[in-house]
Amino acid sequence: MTYETHEYDVLVVGAGGAGLRAAIEASAGGVKVGLICKSLLGKAHTVMAEGGIAAALANVDDRDSWKVHFADTMRGGQYVNNWRMAELHAREAPDRVRELEAWGAVFDRTSDGRILQRNFGGHRYPRLAHVGDRTGLEMIRTLQDHGVHRGLDVHMEFTVVAVLTTDGRAAGVFGYERERGRFKLFRSAAVILATGGLGRAYRITSNSWEGTGDGHSLAYRAGAQLIDMEFIQFHPTGMIWPPSVQGILVTEGVRGEGGVLRNKEGRRFMFDEIPEPYRNQTADNEEEGWRYTQGDKTARRPPELLTRDHVARCINREVKEGRGSPHGGVFLDISWIKTRIQNAEDHIKRKLPSMYHQFKQLADIDITSEPMEVGPTTHYVMGGVLVDADTQMSTVPGLFAAGECAAGINGANRLGGNSLSDLLVFGKRAGEHAAIFARENQRGAVDGAAVESAARDALAPFESGRTENPYAIQHDLQDAMQRLVGIVRLEDEMREALGVLEILKRRAAMAAVHGHREYNPGWHTALDLGHLLTVSEAIARCALERKESRGGHFREDHPEKAAEFATINMAVRQSADGTMELRRLPIPEMPAELRQVIEEQK
Repeated sequence: MTYETHEYDVLVVGAGGAGLRAAIEASAGGVKVGLICKSLLGKAHTVMAEGGIAAALANVDDRDSWKVHFADTMRGGQYVNNWRMAELHAREAPDRVRELEAWGAVFDRTSDGRILQRNFGGHRYPRLAHVGDRTGLEMIRTLQDHGVHRGLDVHMEFTVVAVLTTDGRAAGVFGYERERGRFKLFRSAAVILATGGLGRAYRITSNSWEGTGDGHSLAYRAGAQLIDMEFIQFHPTGMIWPPSVQGILVTEGVRGEGGVLRNKEGRRFMFDEIPEPYRNQTADNEEEGWRYTQGDKTARRPPELLTRDHVARCINREVKEGRGSPHGGVFLDISWIKTRIQNAEDHIKRKLPSMYHQFKQLADIDITSEPMEVGPTTHYVMGGVLVDADTQMSTVPGLFAAGECAAGINGANRLGGNSLSDLLVFGKRAGEHAAIFARENQRGAVDGAAVESAARDALAPFESGRTENPYAIQHDLQDAMQRLVGIVRLEDEMREALGVLEILKRRAAMAAVHGHREYNPGWHTALDLGHLLTVSEAIARCALERKESRGGHFREDHPEKAAEFATINMAVRQSADGTMELRRLPIPEMPAELRQVIEEQK
């Protein structure tokens, strides 16, 4: 068959924060850029990032610096991060935020007109530049406007089914229009994957329908390695009741603005988790948090702003031990600040407008006067494509990755707010170096046989004799991952999960689609299954191999950290026979000057 063909120097797959920033930078490099998105432009999951952009601007506390941010990121990631990525991120994030401001982003302001910053989990000082609780939306609006004015070619509602390679190098992608089902071929010298996460592998998730691990799986099939797939972040506060808002994220900004967590007894249970050095410095009034001193300054910090993995496990403990809310969560209350702040209702509405309007309209919950019922929800994957820290290129020449589908910066656990600055810092770097690669390398010839094979595989669900319902397979997959490879993990359960996944693979090979290719959501679901099964197997295999607890990976049968795993990343790649091959990658030794930074910040 012949296909409609488009040719670019750099092709970006994904139009969230990382994809848009990459496309803008590649275009600035003087090359022809194409941008593909699975949904409509502006509908990226980045808009759901509410709390802010982490960057050491030091506008609220002048003790902040890139060194403190770097140390916080490494500590949050339990020191299995790619230290070079963490360094670049901390150093460059302030410039990326100021750049976004210059492009038109409207941030909240301090009294003297600087960008306001708020507290967030795991960050030592107020560090998150924000726009109320709509930061991700403002970021996408700004990048989208700037990108459109650069004249980017945008292909919306398009699903990529294969990254094409020639002589081991990226040569383009092949996929179809979701609306009409027509195939298209995109040739390019460089491909940047910026497809986001994989939360839809789990039953309870904050992720939108697009989060099916496409970029992870496409890179894996193209020959790239994935690392750190065992590290899944379960955001501690997703709505669990009423059903109209189940799974919707309650931004960490609620806790950053003073929200507290209580169990059914009304007890603020996170005070049990105050770090030992600060136990005797707890404020007389528990609502103020604990005190800590550095130099000649004293600050207060609520225990609800410990790292996300820690808070999620604490909520899980309260529920398991019978102190949870009626629907299996705990209560998050910001209305208590009425006792401390004049005009508290207006304050909450101004600082958290999306939270207020969303829950008022969808659930008739007024967060200014009543608590929310929340619990952990699958939110983010720290793992992804193994990339070079400086260029963001994978182990496949010409194939780059940025954002959530790339790995390294976050290690075992991501700090809130680091995701948005990650998109900006490494989206820019991916675009810059992809443009350089494209200028130095011509587009490779596309293998016609590989294209035909990808088209046949995509159309296979329409063949007769198939009997499985793709929606039922997806439901069973999500249920298995939620039960067996969730917040708390055991070896027997994960081995059971791998057995279930093998059965689901066979069922997926028999997934049946009826009708034709136009407007066929069953077909889209059937093709998503391949990606979901790949990333689910990677998560389970890496989690089974890492016999310790670290960050977002908690083993009840190995509850402590183990020195054996302190200096390695788990990696998977596709072997010659198509099976998943797992190996341990040693983490390069950190330079002495960065080790000194961490020691100083302890």
